[in-house]
Parts: sequence; C-alpha cells; structure tokens
Amino acid sequence: MSRVDTTAVRPAPGPRPGPVHGAERGSVRKAVSLTDQVVLDASRPLWITHLRPDPRRLTLAVVSIARLRERGPHGLAALRARYLTAAETEQAATLRAPRRRLEWLAGRLALKHAVSAHGRRHWGLAREPRTVEVRAVSGGLQGGRPVVDAPVEVGLTHSGDFAVAVCGPHAVGVDLEHDRPMPPTLARLLDEECDPRAPSADARRLAAMPATLRWTCKEAVLKYYGFGLRIDAGEVALTGWLPDGRFTWRPGGGLLRHAPVAETRRPAGWAGVVAGHHLALVERPPGG
Repeated sequence: MSRVDTTAVRPAPGPRPGPVHGAERGSVRKAVSLTDQVVLDASRPLWITHLRPDPRRLTLAVVSIARLRERGPHGLAALRARYLTAAETEQAATLRAPRRRLEWLAGRLALKHAVSAHGRRHWGLAREPRTVEVRAVSGGLQGGRPVVDAPVEVGLTHSGDFAVAVCGPHAVGVDLEHDRPMPPTLARLLDEECDPRAPSADARRLAAMPATLRWTCKEAVLKYYGFGLRIDAGEVALTGWLPDGRFTWRPGGGLLRHAPVAETRRPAGWAGVVAGHHLALVERPPGG
C-alpha cells in the first residue's frame, strides 16, 4: 500500500496481499491479472495500489463507504473539513440525500488519494491529498465527468460499500457493480448480444460471462469517453472475453459520431469479479 496522508482515513492494519506494492517500496512480484491486484475489503478504510505492468502508469484507490458510515455525523464533518476545498464544501452542502452525500464524499477521498499517490510515484511530488481539487464537467455529453487540478485523467465509480478511483496519464474508464440480479428486460437484451454456440472460444466465453459483468464492461467503455449513460449502452457491442480477463468490443455508429476524432485505436478493456463485485477497467492501449 502506498504511504499516504491517512491521519483521518487510516488503512486497517494487517499483512498486505502479495500483488499490492507501495509507491516507495516497490515489488518484485508481477500479478498476472488485475483480479489479483485489486482488493475490496470493507474493513479497510483506504487501499491504494499502482497497477502492473508498470508501463500502464495507473494508480487505483479504494475507499470503504461502510467504514465512513461508521464515523457518524461528527466524524464525517471532520473529514469534510480536512479534505474538501471551499468549492467542494459548497457542492457537498447541496446534496440532500444522506446516501448520496456519503458516496460523493467517498468518491472525492478516493480521487484525492489516488492523484496524490500517483504524483508521488511518477512525478516525485509530495502533494497532500487534501490539496487536490476535484471538479466536474458541466453540461454536454460529458457533464458530470470528474476532473482534477493535476496533469492526469481520472475515473470514478462507486457501488455498495466501495468507491473506486483510477488515475493515469491517459483517459481511463472504470465501473463497479455489486453482485445483484439484473432487471429481467435488461438481462434479456444483454443475452441477445451473446451466442453460446459462436465459433470463437472468446465469444462463447463472453456468453458465459455474468450479465452484470457485461453491463459493467459497457459502462466502463462509456465512462472512458466521459459520456456515461448519456450514450445508449447498446452502442457498445461486446464481442469476446479472453482467459486473462481482457474483453473485446466494437463501437456503434452513435458512439463513433461522438468519440474524439483523435482516437485512432480502440481502448483496451479488462473485466473480472472481485470479492463479489463486478469490475471493469478501460484504458488507452499501449502505443495508442
């Protein structure tokens, strides 16, 4: 785990999983899959790692919403006072629903710690998480997409007891869904895209992928472009799921019309199940 400012958000004690490596300490063990590198443990207030292989230059942070919930009103007020900028504090005050306020705070904490740890790892900057300002794009198809005052792109998702943030030098999309039954109509639509008798082994494997994980892949792709569900998820057609977790897809015409013209290579996707949660990550391919 990275050495981060944890005076108010403190990682739980105990041994670290093997594939996790800190910004300063490094690791000689190479994880073969992102599944082995991501820890979702509600008892850990904060968990950070730098995803391997190193050339991808992505930092991932997980904040436990469950542990935040245990702090109570006074503890949460102290966290807001410690970590939020004046503009963020003003935005937080506009959120009325308690659950939404908690998820929003967890997301900001995850983003700030991810950016701080990434800067220390890759730029040698000792920037405190509380100094990182998180804003959101206003209006348009990318309205609501998080951005930070640092030279990185960020992605954010939250589901159940976790908020997950990822940052790196290029666009990134991430989505997390806790394991739950899909609405029957949506599940049927997702199943119609898959052929369990397809000649390709990767396509048959996709047909066996849980419906919730397939949905997570689609959302991660749309988040990569900053659109979210403002673009129909049907514009992302999944075509295969490889044994190492990578998934393949093709864009529909509607997505192509809105995607940045500078995109010359299709973003790379990965999907898997971690601690009962469906997780998908989309990033610019090497050399893209």
